[in-house]
Parts: sequence; C-alpha cells; structure tokens
Amino acid sequence: MYNVSFPGLGLNFSVNPVAFTLGDINIYWYGIIIAAAFILSLGCAMLRCKRYGQSHDALTNCAIIGLVCAIVGARLYYVAFSWDSYKGDLIKIFDIHSGGLAIYGGLIGGLIGGLIPAKLQKMNLFACLDLCAVSFLIGQGIGRWGNFTNQEAFGTPTNSLFRMVSEGTGGVAVHPCFLYESVWCLLGALLLYIFGRTKQKYYGQLGILYLIWYGFERTIVEGLRTDSLYLPFKVFSYDIRVSQVLSAVMVVAGIILLIVFRNVRNYDPNAYKLDIINNNQE
Repeated sequence: MYNVSFPGLGLNFSVNPVAFTLGDINIYWYGIIIAAAFILSLGCAMLRCKRYGQSHDALTNCAIIGLVCAIVGARLYYVAFSWDSYKGDLIKIFDIHSGGLAIYGGLIGGLIGGLIPAKLQKMNLFACLDLCAVSFLIGQGIGRWGNFTNQEAFGTPTNSLFRMVSEGTGGVAVHPCFLYESVWCLLGALLLYIFGRTKQKYYGQLGILYLIWYGFERTIVEGLRTDSLYLPFKVFSYDIRVSQVLSAVMVVAGIILLIVFRNVRNYDPNAYKLDIINNNQE
C-alpha cells in the first residue's frame, strides 16, 4: 500500500498495487490497466478501420499477433539494456512477473508483429500505421496509470505544482513522469483523431505525426526519469539514455518523412491519397 500525495494540487490517495487475489495469486492493477488499455486502443482502431478501408477480421489478426510480439519485444528491449542483471542467470529473462518491460520494445515488437500479417493479408500498410497512431497513443496514455499504481516511472526531485510524494519515492517530492506522458498521449490521440477527420491528406500522415508528437515528449520527459535504461557504452564520457536517443531519432525521422511525402505529392498529388477521407463512417 502506498500513501500518495500531490501537495501542490492538494490531492491524497491510498494506492494498493494488488487489485485482488485468486487463491495464492495476486492480480495487480498494472496488468488490469494494461489489458484495459489494449482493449480500448483496439476498439478505437476497430471503429475507424472502415474509414481507412481495412476489415475488422484482418485488423483483429494483426492485433493478436502484435500483442504477443509486443510483450516479447518489451521484455527483450529491457533485458538487452539491463544485460548485467541477467547474464549470470539466463532463466531470469523469462521472469516477467518480477518486472522489466520497456514500452519502446513493446511498440517496436507490436508494430513489427502487426505489420507482418497486415502485409500477408495485403492490407494498406500506411493505412494501418494511421490506425496505430491514434490507438497507440490511447493505449500509452491509459497504460501509464499502471506505473502510478506501482509507484514507478517517476523522475527527479522537484518543487513543481505537480510534484508527487509517496513511500515509493522515498518521501521525496518528484516529477510524476507517468502523469506527464499520460496527459500528452491522450491529448495527442484527440488531436490526431480530429486531424484525421478534418485535415488528413494521405495515408501514413498520422503515423508520421505520431513519431514527432510522442518522440518530442519522450525526449524531454525521459531526461527527468531516474529509472532510465542506458546505452552499454559512454558517448564522450557521458551515459546516454537509450530511449531518449530513440525519441530524438523519431522526431528527426518524422520531420524528414513529412518533407519527403510533401515532395512526392507535389510531383504526384495522387500519391498515397486518402481516397475515403470524406467517408463519414468510422
């Protein structure tokens, strides 16, 4: 049980990471929230798939395989950048109940796992990325509250309005990084949804904007965190947060892709054209 307070906001909570027990098995809020995040993000994609010319059945196949690959990817990413903790006992790699899942690994694994069946089913991959953009942000925004129930993914000490204090932070007021990311992701999901309904011009555009939107926030917030994964080598004598580097690369890649797609469409206005943009069906 954690006694959590946000002194600047005048809020206090008692948080138990365990939601309930089944016999000797503890069911944690973290797992429940992640499951809910997946269901809601998939539901959002299902509601929008007709607009992007994709079938529900094909999307379901992608989601199931993508989910499995996301779990594997999240674990492998964490293990790869925490290798010193596992190289002496490889069996620990399979002990995911003790924690150790990285969101970027989940995103990469889920994306690869989902796009492979999408390709095999001859789906429009750029349309799939547009569906993923909003759904990923919804899932990430909701899923981050699993970190709140576990009192993890927080940052350095601060006196800011949003500071958080609990037994998990050692009684020190810290940046609630999970909160920053949750708000940013949910706001991004809303903005990209509206953009997709009103301004989107071509397939893949939302996917590119996702890279910039999420990458920008994570580049900043990752620098505040105290539990970051680091590159296994120093750069100019500095330890480098791997997720911060990846986030910055996402922003740069997204900007470059926007320029490339614009130039391609200037040459051929019909390239990647979203041909059902005015379809009111979701």
